[in-house]
Amino acid sequence: MLTQAEKGVTFEALHKRDGAFIIPNPWDIGSARLLAHEGFEALATSSAGYAFSVGKADNAAGREETCAHATALAAATDLPLSIDLENGFGDTPEIVAETIKLAAPTGAVGGSIEDATGHEDDPIYERALAVERIRAAAEVVHSLPFRFMLTARAENYLVGRPDLKDTIERLQAYQEAGADVLYAPGLTSKEDIATLVRSVDRPVNVLMGLQGVKLMLSELSAVGVKRVSVGSGLARAALGAFLRAAHEMREQGTFSFAEDAVNYRTVNSIFKQFGSL
Repeated sequence: MLTQAEKGVTFEALHKRDGAFIIPNPWDIGSARLLAHEGFEALATSSAGYAFSVGKADNAAGREETCAHATALAAATDLPLSIDLENGFGDTPEIVAETIKLAAPTGAVGGSIEDATGHEDDPIYERALAVERIRAAAEVVHSLPFRFMLTARAENYLVGRPDLKDTIERLQAYQEAGADVLYAPGLTSKEDIATLVRSVDRPVNVLMGLQGVKLMLSELSAVGVKRVSVGSGLARAALGAFLRAAHEMREQGTFSFAEDAVNYRTVNSIFKQFGSL
């Protein structure tokens, strides 16, 4: 197994090379190992994907549970792992800083902090506070003995505020506060994404796997995107297949879903390759 320091160096290098790379989001050890087997170079957790896998709603898993999940995934493969740390599990910069301190020993080499409050009546932190939260996270990151890529997320589009100007200004401020990667989930227009990329000088992560969005990796790479994640998309795809099979059995009494199921021996042989890792 690679050390955490080695994974950190590898992860940073992915953000510096030419072109975009996909950082898919597993929801458990098995999905992480399957993605490693498929040749992906880094992984990222998904708060929603993990929550669904343990029968909870998104944002219902606490900080301790999230870090335990990250510890398991970081140890499951040799790939660098970034953690979805939601909004840092608290409002104040001090809580966010403590969250980064707790995330560091998991074996992950990256993590994201978003500016969503989790409150419907006031869904986004006031900008000055949001910046201080990122600055507090960055101060901890810079004190670590290994490379840890801090991603700052601007959540406007996910809470129904499609304000590109404010989103860019926020990400510019997070950049100055010390973020290594910038991320505005919910942007779906290639033109808007290109405008964002031109407006900052940090690597930009884009969320794909959204219904109705058909941009390709090559298109995103051409406009300067560095990293592409899919959030809970893979978990939801798996759950979709599961529910379709369940509905077929319950409503029709048939079992044709098995025709599309992956071969038992194929999956078993893949997991055998990981041994006791």
